[in-house]
Amino acid sequence: MCISLRPGWPGFVWNGRHPIENALCAGGPARPCLMAGLIIVSMTVAACTADPSGDPGSGANPASAEGQPDTEAIRPFTIEIADEVLEDLNDRLARTRLPDQIPGTGWEYGTDRAYMEELLAYWQDDFDWRAQERMLNEFDHFKTVIDGVDVHFIHQRSPEEDAIPLLLTHGWPGSFVEFTEIIGPLTDPAAYGGNAADAFHLVIPSLPGYGFSGKPTERGYNPERMGDVLAGLMERLGYDRYGAQGGDWGAIISRLLAGNYSDRVIGLHSNMIIAGPPPGAADPNEGVPAEELERRLEVAEAFSDGRGYSAIQGTKPQTLGYGLNDSPAGLAAWIVEKFHAWSDNDGDVESAFTKDKLLTNITLYWVTETITSSTRLYYESGNTPATRSVGYIDVPTGAAIFPKELFYAPQRWAEASYNMVQYTVMPRGGHFAALEEPELLVDDIRALFRGLR
Repeated sequence: MCISLRPGWPGFVWNGRHPIENALCAGGPARPCLMAGLIIVSMTVAACTADPSGDPGSGANPASAEGQPDTEAIRPFTIEIADEVLEDLNDRLARTRLPDQIPGTGWEYGTDRAYMEELLAYWQDDFDWRAQERMLNEFDHFKTVIDGVDVHFIHQRSPEEDAIPLLLTHGWPGSFVEFTEIIGPLTDPAAYGGNAADAFHLVIPSLPGYGFSGKPTERGYNPERMGDVLAGLMERLGYDRYGAQGGDWGAIISRLLAGNYSDRVIGLHSNMIIAGPPPGAADPNEGVPAEELERRLEVAEAFSDGRGYSAIQGTKPQTLGYGLNDSPAGLAAWIVEKFHAWSDNDGDVESAFTKDKLLTNITLYWVTETITSSTRLYYESGNTPATRSVGYIDVPTGAAIFPKELFYAPQRWAEASYNMVQYTVMPRGGHFAALEEPELLVDDIRALFRGLR
């Protein structure tokens, strides 16, 4: 996921470049700056509706007895993918036609063929979707229509009645399944060796166009609009005060929630803090330690050759969808390349994720046919104007800084853009924090909200 900030956002001066390009490039060399400028997608929004009738994975029907959608109902949901869908997947895997690869190369041209052969063989012969389905169904799933979109979500209540409600929001190419390992420790900390006073009631949605949520059917459905839907979901559940946490698009949406609903959001936790230089700073690097400046440039350089996905998803997602929605091998290659590039794995993606973790997420995209609708978020974000300006975030904010994250904001920059009460530099981990380093993430979330209860 790559996102930009708007002119007028604190720390930015419009100069013909996109504002996040300024954030990445201020005081730095040309190459990361120029590369970063090609991956920008702006945060904007326009109202739209979505088709609430589709219910992938379940026979549940959102219609009332009169045949009209019951927009107030909260419906229990069970994941139950039809056998025919899984049989079709297996048949397509058996007929995979792989591309050639230059001998002696690995991941530098894209997803490595040798690894893909191994992953696809496992997907066809050893991966057990039904086992993953049973695991996912251990959680409490629901659906409800919010502003025209049938929203899927996990609502996992803590045994502690006074637990803080916490909204966890995923990004791309992730999904709600990223959070499965932290649900238990956050809802029932005492059962995991923690303090019961740190408990949360969790709400974990699938973003519109992702997973088991409905697919928007009109233009303009961007992060601001999604934030409004999630605020509506929390209101529907009866939570008038709650925390927000996320990474990738989830970090952007959570920031918008904190900015637009500061009377409801008690705290913001992000594992992808985006911030530019302090407003009005003559020297954007003034006061930033040398090691932080070096780290910022290293991160920009590392990401500079991985920007192509954002360019195509931000301009022609429909064209891309014809290939990825039709070929499970193509879908897997598109997604796993990001898990390889964006995680702390020292070149071995399976040092960060098991095949089962990778394929559960990939299979979710396949069986719900949401790769096209999910990637449209990039296009929608760059093609509609924002309706509300969000500047300095005065909600108490905690940042978890993982070393292999896609964007790095020096602490001084972050403090100029957020009411930063916690800034934790992590010893390891990358973009998919909840999957890679669940214990580190859980500890940091607990620490932030411990002071906000």
